[in-house]
Amino acid sequence: MTIGTKMHTTLASIENAASTMKTFALETEDKTAKQMFAQYAQQLDSISQGMASRCNYIEQQEPQYKVFQNMMQPQQQQQQQQLQQQQQPIPTKPTTTTTQLK
Repeated sequence: MTIGTKMHTTLASIENAASTMKTFALETEDKTAKQMFAQYAQQLDSISQGMASRCNYIEQQEPQYKVFQNMMQPQQQQQQQQLQQQQQPIPTKPTTTTTQLK
């Protein structure tokens, strides 16, 4: 696993944790807990922004760490192949007419 992959995995985990804290803040009825979860979510959002900036910086400095671009290339190729297959005409059997001789 490259550093780029690890950074993006960590970023996704932090974003997930922030979303969980926001959900806890919405679901709890305890005002103190609600404030605490909201504060944790804000802190995690701040950390997430810092990590995202770092990921972008690393990708600019070291293009081989562009995780999503490298992951998307095989998917894009597969999608293009599927589109090409869908656009090809389906071969049809020639219709033959039979005439009855009298």
